[in-house]
Amino acid sequence: MIELKLNIPKYSKERGIIYSWEDGFTIETDIVEDQIVITANKEGLISLAKHLLFLAQDETPVGRHCHFDEYNSLETGSKELVITKI
Repeated sequence: MIELKLNIPKYSKERGIIYSWEDGFTIETDIVEDQIVITANKEGLISLAKHLLFLAQDETPVGRHCHFDEYNSLETGSKELVITKI
């Protein structure tokens, strides 16, 4: 078993969604034959995990979402990715 400690920002109404990236992260998304494909290096996978854990907090309201695209976090040519808490 491996133990990995992550710092996950706490949700607050004032700040809203807080994006937290690992240095050197790379994330690409594509749609191939009706499948959503996410390709990432180690830093990208850890960054995605942190965003998922941020959304999973009890304090994060239903309906909040993380929106990723090639202009703010994904590699050029990637498809937009939106992850929403229900």
